[in-house]
Amino acid sequence: MTGPVYFLFPLVYIALNAVSFALYGMDKYKARKEKWRISEQSLLIAAFFGPIGAWLGMVQFRHKTQKPLFRYSVPAFIGVHLLLVLWINLV
Repeated sequence: MTGPVYFLFPLVYIALNAVSFALYGMDKYKARKEKWRISEQSLLIAAFFGPIGAWLGMVQFRHKTQKPLFRYSVPAFIGVHLLLVLWINLV
């Protein structure tokens, strides 16, 4: 029973990070075109579930890097994910 979980989890995690990356790119595009933006709350929720994609999106698109909320919370989310991975592997 654990076989499919070990196979699907990395795929879902990669997908979540890809969505997070794309959201940061879309928001930067919308900011430049002065269109309707993605809310900061939505970006932070995406960063919570896909922090690596969010961080890569912040760096790649130079988006939300000056806001302290994003500058500190996205790396903190990465740290939480790393701690969860370590905890899961040690248990």
